[in-house]
Amino acid sequence: MELVRVTEAAAMASGRWVGRGDKNAADGAAVEAMRKLISSVSMRGTVVIGEGEKDEAPMLYNGEVVGDGTGPEVDVAVDPVDGTTLTAKGMNNAVSVMAVSERHSMFDPSAVFYMDKLATGPEAADVVDIRLPVKENVKRVAKAKGSSISDVTVVLLDRPRHAQIAEEIRELGARIRYISDGDVAGSISAARPGTGIDLLLGIGGTPEGIISACAMKCMGGMIQGRLWPKDDAEKQKALDAGHDLDRVLYTDDLVTGNNCFFVATGITTGSLLKGIRYYAGGATTYSLVMRSRSGTIRTIEAEHRLDKLHTYAPRMK
Repeated sequence: MELVRVTEAAAMASGRWVGRGDKNAADGAAVEAMRKLISSVSMRGTVVIGEGEKDEAPMLYNGEVVGDGTGPEVDVAVDPVDGTTLTAKGMNNAVSVMAVSERHSMFDPSAVFYMDKLATGPEAADVVDIRLPVKENVKRVAKAKGSSISDVTVVLLDRPRHAQIAEEIRELGARIRYISDGDVAGSISAARPGTGIDLLLGIGGTPEGIISACAMKCMGGMIQGRLWPKDDAEKQKALDAGHDLDRVLYTDDLVTGNNCFFVATGITTGSLLKGIRYYAGGATTYSLVMRSRSGTIRTIEAEHRLDKLHTYAPRMK
C-alpha cells in the first residue's frame, strides 16, 4: 500500500494534463508528485531505472537514493508516466508505474536504450522463443491457449521498424493491436486475462522491459529480450560494457530477485486499467499491486479527496 500511494500521486498529478498537448509538463508533474510520496516509503532504495542521469534529470535520476532510510535495501524502477504522448493527446493506455526488488537484482540497461521484446502470459510462457520466426510464436501461443490463430491478438508499437512483423502476423491470420506509446502496459496486458491481448512483440525501451519483468515474475508470465543498439556508436558502447548482443535475456535475467513488487495506476483508460475519474471535490483511481513471492495480484479502486491532495494534484485553470 505504501508503493501504490506513490503511483496514485503521480497519476493524479499528470492526470491534470491529459489532453492538454504538453507531454513534458505531464511528466514533470508526475515526477514531482512521485518524488514527494516515495520519500515516505519504508525502504532504503536506489533508483536503477529512472528519468535519466543526474545532470539530465534533477529528480528520480539513476542512482538517486529514495525512501525514508529504514527497511530493506532495494532497487527501484520508476516510470512516472509510461505514455507521455498518450497523456498529452488524451489517448488510451497511459499509466504510472513503479517496481521494487532486492538490491542489485535489476539488469543494468545503461549501455543500450532499446531491446527487441516478446511477452506473453503463463499459458504460453514455456513454449515461446524470441529466436523463432514471428509466425511460429503466434502459432505456439494459439495452441497453448487452445484457440485458433485468428483469435490471437498481438500488440505492437506503431513504428515503421515493425512493418515486417505486422506483415507476417497478417499473413498468418492473427490480429494486431497497435499502441503509439507505453509498452509496459502492453507487456502486462499480454499476460493478464481479460485484456484481449495475447502476445507483445517488437522493439521498445530496455528500461520498460525491466519494469515489465518485475510484473511478469508476479503474474507467472514471460518476457524475453535482446539488446538492440540503434547505431554503431551505441553498439560499440554495449560491447565495451561487456554485453553479448546475441544473448537472450529472460525474465530472471532482467530481474534476478525472488521478492519483487510492481504497482501501476491508470492515467487514461486502456486495456490494463481504467483512467482517473474526476468529480466535484474528488477523484477515483484504479491500480494494480503485485508481489512475486506470494503471487498476489490486487486491483485497487480508491477515492481521493482533492482538498487533501492539493500538494501534488492541484486544480488547474
